[in-house]
Amino acid sequence: MSKAIQNILDHYPAAVFRNRKEHILEKGGDKKEIAANSRTIPGIITSRGCCYAGCKGVVLGPLQDVAVIVHGPVGCSYYAWGTRRNKAKGRNGRNFVQYCLTTDMQESDIVFGGVKKLTLAIEEAVELFHPAAVMIASTCPVGLIGDDIHAVAAEAEKKYGISVTAYSCEGYKGVSQSGGHHIANNGLISKIIGKGDMKVEDGKFRINILGEYNIGGDGWEIGRILKKIGYEVISVMTGDGAYEELVNAHAANLNVVQCHRSINYIGEMMRVKYGTDWVKVNFIGIDHTVKSLRDMAKYFADEALIQRTEEVIAEEVEDIADDFEQYRKILNGKKAVLYVGGSRAHHYQNLLKSLGVTTVMAGYEFAHRDDYEGREVISTIKEDADSKNIQELKIEKDPEKFKMRLSQEEYDKLSKEIPLNYYAGMIKDMPDGSIVIDDLNHIETEEFIKMLKPDIFFSGIKDKFVAQKAGVLSRQLHSYDYGGPYAGFRGCVNFAKDVAMGITTPTWSYIVAPWKKEPKLTGEFAGGNQ
Repeated sequence: MSKAIQNILDHYPAAVFRNRKEHILEKGGDKKEIAANSRTIPGIITSRGCCYAGCKGVVLGPLQDVAVIVHGPVGCSYYAWGTRRNKAKGRNGRNFVQYCLTTDMQESDIVFGGVKKLTLAIEEAVELFHPAAVMIASTCPVGLIGDDIHAVAAEAEKKYGISVTAYSCEGYKGVSQSGGHHIANNGLISKIIGKGDMKVEDGKFRINILGEYNIGGDGWEIGRILKKIGYEVISVMTGDGAYEELVNAHAANLNVVQCHRSINYIGEMMRVKYGTDWVKVNFIGIDHTVKSLRDMAKYFADEALIQRTEEVIAEEVEDIADDFEQYRKILNGKKAVLYVGGSRAHHYQNLLKSLGVTTVMAGYEFAHRDDYEGREVISTIKEDADSKNIQELKIEKDPEKFKMRLSQEEYDKLSKEIPLNYYAGMIKDMPDGSIVIDDLNHIETEEFIKMLKPDIFFSGIKDKFVAQKAGVLSRQLHSYDYGGPYAGFRGCVNFAKDVAMGITTPTWSYIVAPWKKEPKLTGEFAGGNQ
């Protein structure tokens, strides 16, 4: 353990020290394994969300033609609705992303049960909106009192003739929002994906985009590039996604995975059920966008597609080159900290590097060890009681829709060239000497800012202002602070512009960090009260 990390951990009592030291390491140091996906110590101010937030807020919420009803108090529904920027254009007159639908449970509902209220809420949603489907997300009180939301959903499905599914994603399940991702993935694969009648066709460059939530319009920019090359996007899970597209996701020839943590379950389950391979992509940053596009083209092994991919890459890079260089000159030599959920703490490091910005520390809110160290460590991860709260589905081949896209020989050869059904994790791409930290908390945020002196701190809303009170610019990578899109080639310029604008504002010269006001020396009188 480095002396710097040791000094920060010395703030803690012994029991907390023992726990937190497992969640921090220095790249290139002696420690190779990091603790993750375990309970936050009570009393520590964490930036994590709950299981319900991961299910409804992240995965289900961006679906534009689905009425997602939150069965619980209104505060839970508002929390998962008003804190993200999942953009959606809507199709067939349906776009419910901007609505906050809830049963608004009161004390009497918690005492006597809320089933009747939920039944009426579904009826009202169907009559008002005529959604393609209804999804029910439960919150903590529902799990505690035992409302059977699955029975209500089954009855409503028979009554209205549309898909009505329920997700038991009470906030207390799991250790973070990661558990909610898993629950949502289970529901989508078992009850929705594959229910459509689209046939698998050879010779089509059909893909699903997994783990893209269209924050700030990212999904639209990615889709623009892919369609320009010649891909047919069957479905997006789930930014600006639609139930009517998800049911045909089985017909895609390849899944491309952007956010590994939130959607890798579906990637693996579709591989078993339909034979659909997945490739880990990263459409953040010029170099990684180029690599991702080339990896996709290599999978299909079509010469015309490969040539068109190179043509589009050349056009797109040329279009942004001058603007990108302008902002690179401003940002070159700066230092950054990234503490974000999903895969963003990893994805943005390459983009920052291309701008001349060094990442001195990075971490995740809700990652598992494989998000840090790579999928090769999955077999060594010990299952604990919290993990057992989340159902592991037993998936089998679909006898009608399963199709192998590659021979074993082709698969073995290709898996050595591209990240086929594999994610290498964040740590391998980080520079030696940088800090890797899981479940960063309030006091560690302050102490690492003092120690590392970053020029910019990328985070979420919960810790944004901790950094800015210290005189360090913070940009949200969960909602982009109303900027974006940041994905794709044009997104690189948008990102660079926003960061350069923020970092050069004179505001920071007027802010004095709290610790700069503290006395340099401390002491006490000897001799008791004298």
